[in-house]
Amino acid sequence: MRSHSLVVVLSLGSAALALLGQFPVSTADESVRPLDIANLDNDKSHSCSFDSKTAQWRFDEGPAENATGSLIFDTVHSFLQHWPNTRYRNGHNIVPGVVPTGTLLYHGTSRKTIPSGPEWTATDPEHSLLFSARGTDSGWHLTLATTRPLKILYFDGSSAAKVAEGTMDTQDIIAWEEVHPERFFDERSRIEDLCKWGKEFGIDGFARMEMDFEVMLCDFTAGVELVSFLYVRLSLKDKDHSPPSPPPLDPNKEVRRFEVMHSGSWHNRYPGDSRIVLDLTGLVSLYDIALAPSLVPIRAGLERWDHRVLGISSNDISKVMRKLTEVISRPHPTNSGLDWKTLIHVIVDRYADRLELMQYLLNFTSSDPQVVLERAKLAQIQLRVMVLPYLLDSTVVPSAGTSGVDTLQWASPIFRLCATTHTSVMISQIPFMTPSEHLLLKAVEETTREICRVTTKMWAVGVMNGLDTLFPIELDGEPDVLQIMNDRRQDIEKLMSWLDWSIWIKCRPACGPEEMCYLPTWPNNAPGPRHPHQPPRDPQNSTGAPAEVQDLADRVGYPPEGSVIPDEFSFIGTPEEWRKPQPKCIRRLPPYGF
Repeated sequence: MRSHSLVVVLSLGSAALALLGQFPVSTADESVRPLDIANLDNDKSHSCSFDSKTAQWRFDEGPAENATGSLIFDTVHSFLQHWPNTRYRNGHNIVPGVVPTGTLLYHGTSRKTIPSGPEWTATDPEHSLLFSARGTDSGWHLTLATTRPLKILYFDGSSAAKVAEGTMDTQDIIAWEEVHPERFFDERSRIEDLCKWGKEFGIDGFARMEMDFEVMLCDFTAGVELVSFLYVRLSLKDKDHSPPSPPPLDPNKEVRRFEVMHSGSWHNRYPGDSRIVLDLTGLVSLYDIALAPSLVPIRAGLERWDHRVLGISSNDISKVMRKLTEVISRPHPTNSGLDWKTLIHVIVDRYADRLELMQYLLNFTSSDPQVVLERAKLAQIQLRVMVLPYLLDSTVVPSAGTSGVDTLQWASPIFRLCATTHTSVMISQIPFMTPSEHLLLKAVEETTREICRVTTKMWAVGVMNGLDTLFPIELDGEPDVLQIMNDRRQDIEKLMSWLDWSIWIKCRPACGPEEMCYLPTWPNNAPGPRHPHQPPRDPQNSTGAPAEVQDLADRVGYPPEGSVIPDEFSFIGTPEEWRKPQPKCIRRLPPYGF
C-alpha cells in the first residue's frame, strides 16, 4: 500500500481498516486504464475534467438527456439515510461494507430459541420488538454483539419493503439471477438464497431498510456473541373476551407502531445509520449506463418514482454479477484513498441551502418595478456569494449592448474554476482509482458542472444588466428586470429538479414539539389489503391470508415468523400518497395520525 493511502486509512479509524480487510480493492487484474489527460477534450465522458479550453465551458450546453451522473451522485449521498430512501424506494445500488466490531444487533421472536439458520436482525430494538409478541402479550428479545467486522452487502432504497413495485429487484438479481416481482413476499427463499450465494465470498449478511434498518444475518454463530435473551412484557395480560367479539384495542401496540417509525427517523439525514460502514470504492450501480445499458430505454420518459431494475437484459445481469464478484473477491487493498462520502457531502452542504434560498428569492411577484429591482439585486448578491471563490481579479466584463451567442463567454473561466475545484487535484489519483471510483468521479463532475453552469450563467447575466456592484457597468437603458427574474426562476427550478436532493423535502411549516415530520412508509401507508387477520376472508382459505393475495400465498408460502410484517401494522394509505410520498407532520404522542 502506498504511504499516502495508509495515512488516509489511519485517519479514518478502525472502521476504514475493517473495510480494507473485508473488501480489499485492486485494479491490477482489470482493464481500466488511467484517463488520457492530454486528450480529455476528445473524451466526452470526461469533458469537464481538468480542461481549460473555452469551448468546453459553454453556458448553453447542459447535461445529456440520458446522463445519470446526478442520479448516482444523489443515491450515493443518500446511502443509509432513511428519508431519501423512503422517498425513492426502488434502489439501484449494491455496496460492500462492514458492521463494525462491538455493534449491537437485535432479534425478536416468540420462541426461546436462537436461530439455527439465516434470520433478520434490527439495528434498533424498537424495530425488533415488534416481532417479539406475534399476537401474544410477551415475547423473547435477543441482543447480539459483533465480535469482528461482519462482511455485508447493502441494498439501497426501501429494500425490505415487501411490495411488487421494484424495491427487491437488485436482491432478486443476486438470489435468482433475474427479477421476480411476483415473489416479493418470498422472504424465506430470498434470505436463504442470498446467504447461499454469499457463503463462497465470506458474506455474513445483507443490510436493508424498511421502517428502520436491518441486517439479514446468515449465521447466528459466526462473528456475533450473545448479550442477552430476555422474555419481555409488551402488553397487558390478555383479559378474557367472548368470541366472536374482537379483543379490545391495545394502546401499547400503537406506541410500538409509532416508535419503530420514530427510531427509523433518527437516521433520516446524513450520515444515516453509521453502524453500517460502506466501501464506496466497490460501488455497483444500476444507474451506470456502461454496466446496464438495457435500462436506459426502460427509464426513458419515466418519473424517478417509477425507475426500477425490472426489464434488465440477461447480458447486463451477467455483467452486474461479474462486477459484484470482482468487487468482493479482490485480494489487494489498492484504491485512490479518496474520501468520496465526505466529498459528496461537502458539495451538497455547499449548495443545498443556497439554492433553496435562491428559489425563495425568485418565487416572488410584485407590480412595483422598484420592488422587483431590489429583489433582483438581492438575488444577485446570493449568486455572487456562490461564485465568489472563483471571481478572478483579471475578469473583464464586455460593454453593455454586446450580443451574440458568446455574450457570456467572458465568465467561462469562472464557470470552469467553480466546476473543477473539487476534482482537479484528483488527477494524480486517477491511475489508482477502481472502476467504481471512476464512476463516482464522473458523477461528481457532471453534478458540479451543471450547478456551476447554471449559477454562473445567472450571475453573469445579472452583471451584464448592471445588477452587480462588484462589477459595475454602464447601461444604455433600463434592464428588463422582470424578464431576468422569470428566466432565473425557470433556471433554478430546472436545476433543483435535475439535482432532486431529498434535503429539500421537508414539512412546511415545520412541525411542532409534539410532532414529527414523516414520509409515507411501508407497511403503514402502502395501499391495499395485506394483513393476515383482516377481512375479507375466504372461508376456504386455510392460510388466513386475505382472499386477494391467496394465490400469491399458494405460490410462495406464508411469510416466516418474525420476517415480514408485525401484528401492529395495517395499510392505511392511498395509491397516490404511496407512489409519490409527500412529507407531513404526525403526532409523537397518542393519538397518532399516520
